[in-house]
Amino acid sequence: MFTGTFSLVLLFFIVLLHLGGMDNMIGWILTRYGRKKTTRYLEFDGSEPVVVPEPDSDSPNLLYIHIPFCEVLCPYCSFNRIPFNKNLSERYFDALMKEMEIYYNKGYSFESVYVGGGTPTVLPDRLAQVLRRTAQLWPVKSISVETNPNHLTDPVLESLKEAKVNRLSVGVQTFNDPLLKKLKRYEKYGSGRDIQERLSRIQGTFDTLNIDMIYNLPTQTDQMVRNDLEVIDALKPDQVAFYPLIASKLKKHEIAEALGTVDYRKEKRLYHIIRKDLSREYHQASSWCFSRTPGLIDEYIVDYRDYAGLGSGSFGYIGGALYSNTFSVPGYIQRLEMGTLPLAGKRVFSLKEKLQYDLLMSLFIGSISLDRLEKTYGSPGIRAIRPALLALSLSGAVRKEGNNLVTTEKGNYYFVILMREFFNGVNTLREQMLSRTA
Repeated sequence: MFTGTFSLVLLFFIVLLHLGGMDNMIGWILTRYGRKKTTRYLEFDGSEPVVVPEPDSDSPNLLYIHIPFCEVLCPYCSFNRIPFNKNLSERYFDALMKEMEIYYNKGYSFESVYVGGGTPTVLPDRLAQVLRRTAQLWPVKSISVETNPNHLTDPVLESLKEAKVNRLSVGVQTFNDPLLKKLKRYEKYGSGRDIQERLSRIQGTFDTLNIDMIYNLPTQTDQMVRNDLEVIDALKPDQVAFYPLIASKLKKHEIAEALGTVDYRKEKRLYHIIRKDLSREYHQASSWCFSRTPGLIDEYIVDYRDYAGLGSGSFGYIGGALYSNTFSVPGYIQRLEMGTLPLAGKRVFSLKEKLQYDLLMSLFIGSISLDRLEKTYGSPGIRAIRPALLALSLSGAVRKEGNNLVTTEKGNYYFVILMREFFNGVNTLREQMLSRTA
């Protein structure tokens, strides 16, 4: 992440600010730098046809499936999603089945499946059909599915259980009623009390129940976050993912109209309130995910080096290259009805970029082996990121244990910033692709 003359200047300022205790300024620098680098890394190549490479049989892969339909379009969300339409959704699930067959015929094998959205459970029976088919095609060991509180009903849960879903991730965001109303979630998903009761009823239904939360929402106070933590403490879910608000460039206006202006100055304070509270009973599985036991987390991209993205607007990372499917749902369906993969973009990472990506993802979940880095990328690759490693060490973000780099308590927040900007860049790319599609 740190290259050339700019990296030396950045290193100087990080060391100076660290010694002076000015962590907020380091956060400001990391935000701008992460945004700049992510924007450059996510520029798609246009020089050659987009073709998925042959699978690497030596490494396990994860299958990500995107369902873009939502009953309510939340103002803060930049993911590829459209209003639910039953007929279009039925055709979409048919297309997904065709896309899976193409990857199977290419020789890909997947051991984990992650289904995100949108709201994947808008048609639970069709989703269950897709999941059963993945188990027929591949040696799937774990399946994670996202949903919303209004879908925590017996028919939906029974469909998911029959499809061997291990982990259910419920998008809650907050239990605060005024915030739920501003987020346009109150009317459809119920009050904070309603959501809490639904979650309480399904405890133990799946191996892992995860709750997705958001902090640093405009108008959200320290006490609101503490109140959310009190509800979580009462519920005691298996896992909690507490994300910072990720406001992409084009979403900031919509967020400002619904909620107010995003203020990053309070993000660090709220993060430390959350981390201190949850660390009493939870293991920190990543910089923003807290888990009672090890298992698949929401950031599936950090669990597997390679993953394939299926569905409209999904991303995959295979063989050191980032791939994107078309963001047009009708275009996605049409391409698959013609028997072709709906790929829209590709970005081949250089050796240095692959190593930087690996470094970010690994330290986000707590540690990285320097031996593995050298074995994977060779001595030239290690030399290329020495300024980055030095900056991380001198800023207090990592410490060395044996031949491993381990993320420190201070570093956890630094990697929240960097991952926030990574996803911010992905969201901006989505918006650009959607505008081209429109």
